[in-house]
Amino acid sequence: MAIEIERKFLIDKNFLPTLKNGYLIKQGYIQTIDLTTVRVRIRDKEAFLTIKSKNKDTTRLEFEYPIPLKDAHKMLENLCQTALVEKIRYLIKHEGHTWEVDVFEGLNKGLIVAEIELDSEDEAFVLPKWIAQEVSNDSRYYNSNLITHPYSAW
Repeated sequence: MAIEIERKFLIDKNFLPTLKNGYLIKQGYIQTIDLTTVRVRIRDKEAFLTIKSKNKDTTRLEFEYPIPLKDAHKMLENLCQTALVEKIRYLIKHEGHTWEVDVFEGLNKGLIVAEIELDSEDEAFVLPKWIAQEVSNDSRYYNSNLITHPYSAW
């Protein structure tokens, strides 16, 4: 069983280092009847189908499978909600952890968040100086919610 333990933070742009070597992510969500999310993601030339359970604090089940790129394009066009989340992701190493910094585009332009995946909920980590505020439990920042309630409409 795959478990994702993830913490999410807002960024203080004044302290953020120069971002390099980002890659484009386009993702959409297939509607479900509960809080489970089914995500279709294209990351550069790779594609994935991901199923996530609802959150329990910062933990949830996550199952991710590579799929053909052609299939992912068809799913995004025909099965996902009309809006997509588009972002450039940058990886930053800091004190033994890799931080994923997402710079959003489109209707979510202006939003920048950083995520860190942990091996346990009580795993210690050092916050970089460019971290401003934790938003792990604020559902407005869930990518699946940014489709229906984009940052530009807040």
